[in-house]
Amino acid sequence: MARGRRLRSLPGAFLRPVRSSTLVRSGARRRGRRVNAPTAAYRGNPPEAREAGDAGTELFCELARAVAALADIQGLRSFTLPYPGFAQRALDRTVARCLDIGHTPPRSLPEMWEWCRSRTAADPLFGVSASFVAPDATLVHPVGLMPTRTCLEVASHRHTAGADAEVRTLLDELVARCGSDERFRRCRRFLARNPVVHQEDRFAVRRNKAGWNNDAWTRVRDLYRPVPEFLYVDDVALRCPTCGLPALTHDRTVPLPGRPMAAEEAWCEGEECPRDGGLELIRKPKLALVQPRSLRVFLALPQAVEEAALSGLEAAGIGWSSVSGELGAYRLRVTGDETVEVRIRDRLEPGLLAAGIAHSPPSADRTFVVVPQRLADRTGYRARFTSGLPASLRERMVLTTPTGLVPGIRGEDQADA
Repeated sequence: MARGRRLRSLPGAFLRPVRSSTLVRSGARRRGRRVNAPTAAYRGNPPEAREAGDAGTELFCELARAVAALADIQGLRSFTLPYPGFAQRALDRTVARCLDIGHTPPRSLPEMWEWCRSRTAADPLFGVSASFVAPDATLVHPVGLMPTRTCLEVASHRHTAGADAEVRTLLDELVARCGSDERFRRCRRFLARNPVVHQEDRFAVRRNKAGWNNDAWTRVRDLYRPVPEFLYVDDVALRCPTCGLPALTHDRTVPLPGRPMAAEEAWCEGEECPRDGGLELIRKPKLALVQPRSLRVFLALPQAVEEAALSGLEAAGIGWSSVSGELGAYRLRVTGDETVEVRIRDRLEPGLLAAGIAHSPPSADRTFVVVPQRLADRTGYRARFTSGLPASLRERMVLTTPTGLVPGIRGEDQADA
């Protein structure tokens, strides 16, 4: 690969690919000759950004990080030159990988983006093991044209600058601003319940609606930003009534209020929410604010399962305290000498969930990992989680659900523990 040569596209090339660069033309159609991706192409990455395994898995992880980062700065709607350095490197390495396996490479960053929308983890370009992510997983959602939840989970895997690490950093800063545990808990609860806010929400109490707290708002308002215009549909923004996160219709039109929408008709960041009541319309979206995607997906999205689990503990008379420095982690106050912790997550990929917990394993005698019932009921989800744990942790980790948590702690027979 020629050093310093950049693959180029014209601004707005998302819909109009340009001619191949010299690099693409010189190697894409060579017959009978394999071009090895140079190992030097991976220099400069921090150690935590590199993945063990073959080149396809490494490329899948790098593309996930590039997709997540570009979505934050450009919204996946247009790409302008010069490309950010990390995006150009991801494109160059995609080309190198294609040449290595004898495939025609993408001619531009927009074309590579289209691949991320349609090519799955099992595609020969990647060949990712099913123990790592689901074989049909993509990095860009085909309807929402935004990073998939799997993409964000992969981008955070063993990466100190990932989305879940950003959440911990933001919450650590919030702890310092709050000055007390009680004030921090109120602010954290506000963030978890309000991924999107509107100027009119501050009057919600007067309309007998819960969820607004002026004291918390003054401390967290700097974590919100204007709703990006690529989330507009005509003059409104859309919100999923189930998870409360941003949504879009497949045809980018304003839906009829209250009309149920099938999965192929709409997308929301929760990706799996039922929408029997249709999507919510946010009028005057310029008066709305939204959290960073990291907070929306890794703090607000798991809020429902976290509240259900903690409510169950409270009803059973089991006390708990937050584990400092961990997201959704609690140490339980139980009788006896045994120490028990709970980790509450809403993650699509059980292999990555297991790897993340094993990376910073709890020191407790037993740890219950609580996930939504819909995930625990998926074929193979529990088995993939268990197999993803080191053997030394399998006896101390229990995957369960909010309803199975208390029976599991008490050692009672239950179907879902």
